[in-house]
Amino acid sequence: MYDMKNLAKLKNIEANAPDAMKAFWAFDKAAMAPGAISGKNKELMALAVAFTTQCPYCIEIHSKKAREAGATEQEISEVVLIAAALRAGAAITHGTHAIA
Repeated sequence: MYDMKNLAKLKNIEANAPDAMKAFWAFDKAAMAPGAISGKNKELMALAVAFTTQCPYCIEIHSKKAREAGATEQEISEVVLIAAALRAGAAITHGTHAIA
């Protein structure tokens, strides 16, 4: 199901909804552009989100971009654990809704 070749189908979405896709790509580019937060740190943040949303496309794309921006294996490994801690923390805090 998850095959990077599927991303070629984005052109079909763009053909059917060109204005919205153009706006999305512009937003994505602006959000990921270096600013107060460096490009490398933005890629590491994107990678952490990708781990928590468990999107294989985002994991592959942003791990590559993070490395290209200078991220080390140690930094990526720490991001994995940050994402895991946040997922675990959310499970614990949401668990309070089940406790009388």
